[in-house]
Amino acid sequence: MIRKTQTINPLQIPVPQFHKLILGSVSPRPIAFASTIDKDGKPNLSPFSFFNAFGVNPSTLIFSPSRRGRDNTTKNTFENLKEVAEVVINMVTYDMVEQANLASSDYPKGINEFVKAGFTPIESEMVRPFRVNESPVQYECKVRDIIETGDQGGAANLVICEILLMHVDENVLDESGMIDPDKIDLVGRMGGPWYCRTTGDSKFKISKPGEKLGIGIDALPEQVRHSPVLTGNELAKLGGLQNLPESNEVDAMRSSNEVKKIFDESEDILTGIHSHAKQLIQKGEVYEAMKVLMTY
Repeated sequence: MIRKTQTINPLQIPVPQFHKLILGSVSPRPIAFASTIDKDGKPNLSPFSFFNAFGVNPSTLIFSPSRRGRDNTTKNTFENLKEVAEVVINMVTYDMVEQANLASSDYPKGINEFVKAGFTPIESEMVRPFRVNESPVQYECKVRDIIETGDQGGAANLVICEILLMHVDENVLDESGMIDPDKIDLVGRMGGPWYCRTTGDSKFKISKPGEKLGIGIDALPEQVRHSPVLTGNELAKLGGLQNLPESNEVDAMRSSNEVKKIFDESEDILTGIHSHAKQLIQKGEVYEAMKVLMTY
């Protein structure tokens, strides 16, 4: 089915409106809780959700303290980075998200957001800005470059950072020494007032493709590709199989009690077969599901 869409030219609508559309669709976004310091040693602390990691050798984080849309002014974080090209990027968890939100207030330059938002500053080892003690992961970074993408309200200022040191609270690590998403409980920024977190039903696993290539959705039988029941995600799991079942495997499946019952009793055999396969896929039995689908 072809979607009914709106086509939007960003040059033909107000900047704040397009800004909201971007935030609602490029989502969820991680949050860089950036600690900076000015040339006089006054600290600043502010969250930015235009942020992500872009490489590991050298390790590269990029965030954007964009120009304000309402009056085209620049933020204290940006001004501080021009004076002292160092930053600590602290990750934001659910337990501290309200405090981080308070720190996003437009306090005048020189006001200490550590104090205003109730955070504990701790000295860094290689950079001058302070770390946030309440954050379980803190990155000490040097600023390699700042790219100003424009001079109008809403323009991005890309701060390209190289990680010098990473500090990780041992309490958020699993037995293998990796970060446990439930223990760290990070939050992500969405559109408007909405956030999400990395615990509970809001997270799920998807295994990355292995070195052995899957057959692809295009190699599935036509009646499977055009299934009235299976979703695109479920077809992708089938396409990740390395081969289709052999004819003797399909014959054996056709003789199974579950499949025989569908053929003998179902008014719509195709839908019945695909519904049974769907249940198997949801249980992780993808190859068995493929055998069921090929019985029709």
